[in-house]
Order: sequence, then structure tokens, then C-alpha cells
Amino acid sequence: MKIAFYGSSLLSSYWNGAATYYRGLLKALSQLGYEITFYEPDVYDRQKNRDIEAPDWCSVVVYEATRHALMQVAERAAEADIVVKASGVGFEDEALLRAVLDHARGDALTVFWDVDAPATLARLRDEPDHPLHRALQEIDLVLTYGGGDPVVWAYRAMGANECVPIYNALDPETHHPVAGNARFACDLAFLGNRLPDREARVGSFFLDPASQLPEQRFLLGGSGWGDKPLPANVGWLGHVGTRDHNAFNVTPKAVLNISRDSMAANGFSPATRVFEAAGAGACLITDAWLGVELFLKPGEEILVARDGDDVAEIMQALTPRRAKAIGQAALRRVLADHTYALRAAMTDAVFKRHLTQGTVEAAE
Repeated sequence: MKIAFYGSSLLSSYWNGAATYYRGLLKALSQLGYEITFYEPDVYDRQKNRDIEAPDWCSVVVYEATRHALMQVAERAAEADIVVKASGVGFEDEALLRAVLDHARGDALTVFWDVDAPATLARLRDEPDHPLHRALQEIDLVLTYGGGDPVVWAYRAMGANECVPIYNALDPETHHPVAGNARFACDLAFLGNRLPDREARVGSFFLDPASQLPEQRFLLGGSGWGDKPLPANVGWLGHVGTRDHNAFNVTPKAVLNISRDSMAANGFSPATRVFEAAGAGACLITDAWLGVELFLKPGEEILVARDGDDVAEIMQALTPRRAKAIGQAALRRVLADHTYALRAAMTDAVFKRHLTQGTVEAAE
């Protein structure tokens, strides 16, 4: 079964938060027998900042950010049994969606895979003439990397035939416990790029607690923070490549997850960072969002903070022994319930149901 997958980037996590999700899920799907080709545009210096090379479980086609090159790769949708256009590809997204739908075979399963459903749905509500409105009438299936029932209901209200959340998860071969690294030694660390709809929450949940706890050391990783005023006890690392994420997670006493505004408001949207950290056995503190208990048990497998004062209070009371116990409990939970192998099995079942249904309808 061949999949043509058009996404932002499989090879680079640089300004590309979906990379871990793509890698974990597509690798697991390949192990179920899918033959996958991933098409990614050469934009945002991602090819200059690769953190993996093309893997043996997926073919990767990098194309120039030109309309001509886009049309060339879109034509190859005709070779696939399943055609996936992801959100946020980063170059001519609407034109790419239209082109791959036009070139997909009539018997192919067409999928819109939304890796930022709250943002996409907000755009659709604000732009009644957005091309995706019409495309949803043609697309067989919408998959999202989070969002739960609120996103499912919203997509169905927009005209989607079916919407299924396929949540982030853990690839145990990629994210796992390792030895600590002195470079990441601190009390609390946060890893995330500077984004407009998260910056205020980073201030509240990370920088404010750092100011309240001058005797503790905090580390900030991610791109875009270079000109941000930081408390004296906060160090900035810049971009931290995925190969260093395990050490980044296990070395500090605790690591922090901070949702973007839209993700926190929507709920049911655990970031890849949640599973990366848990998979490494890290003690994770997260901002509060609806549905967190469906993934990890608050107080035992994860610590939940309503605001920066809660973060400061947690860090004042958190002992290395308790932090280790929480991290170990989180690791056991994600290995049991939240691996990409489990997510891929669910995706495989959804794909086969649609393909079988299409075959039956064609025979009738």
C-alpha cells in the first residue's frame, strides 16, 4: 500500500514542531507494510539544519519552493493508494492541496492531516472563502494530531466527511533514558520556539517563576529568544536538535511543557514534548489543559500547574527523589499506552475501513 505524504519536513525539526510526530508515526506505519514517500519543500533553511538523513523506512523527496516544482511532485500523487496533504507545509499550501487532489486517482483515499487543528479551524471560521472549505467536500478523511471531540465536531460542522484524532506518542527507539549532560544541568528546563501565541504563556509559566526563585537555575531552549530579556538565573541554549532531546529531558530536575494559547484553550492536545519527556523518564510539569488526565495521571505521572505561581510552588517543594519517581511512572505509562506503534495500528484500521468501504461502493 503506497502513501504519498506532503508535509513540512521529515528531515529537519528546525522551526518544525511536527517533525517528531511525522517520524514516529510514519516509521510505525512503514513497519505495518506501508510504502511511504514524503514530499517536503526546501524552505525556512530546514535543509541546512537537518537533524536526520533520509531514513530507510521512508523515501524523501525535497523539492524547490517554486510553483513548477510543486506541480511536479503533486503529479506523483497519482502513484499512491493513499494521498495525504498535511497542514502547514510552508509553501503554497492551498495550491498544493488543490494539485494533489486533482492528481489523486479516483480509487485513492484522500486525507487532510491537520497538525495544528485549532489554528486551521480558526482560519476557516474567519475566512468563509478559504479554499479548504470546498476541499473538505472532496476529501475522504481528516486526521488531526490532537483536539478530541471539540475538533471532531468543528470539522464535521465545516463539512468534513469524517475526522479522527491521532494523538502524539512515543517512539521508544528515539526517545528513551540516557545519561545526563552537564550542558543541560539545571532545576527546570523548557524547550520551545518563540511563537506569538505562546510567548506570553512562557513569560507567565517559566520566566516569572524563575524571577521568584533566584537561587534555582533555569534553562531555555529553542529558536527566536535571542533578544528576549531574561532573568539572571535563566540560560538560553538556542536551537536544540532532536538528537540532544533525551539528554535535555533527563538532566534537569524537571522539565516544563507550555501549550500554545490555541492548544491550551482547545484541550486534548498533548504536545510531542510531553511524550518525548515521559519517554526519557523525565519529571514533567505541564500547564493545565482539558484532557491531560487521559494521557498521564496528574500528581503521579505528571505535575500540573495552573499558573506561574503553581510552577514556583512545585519547584520549591520538588525533591530529586520525587522527581525521579514521577519520571519513572510516566515512562511506564507511555510505554504501555502511548507509543507510535499503537497510534499506527489505529491509523491503519481507519485507512483499511475507508479503503474497503470505497471498494464496496465501487462494486455496487
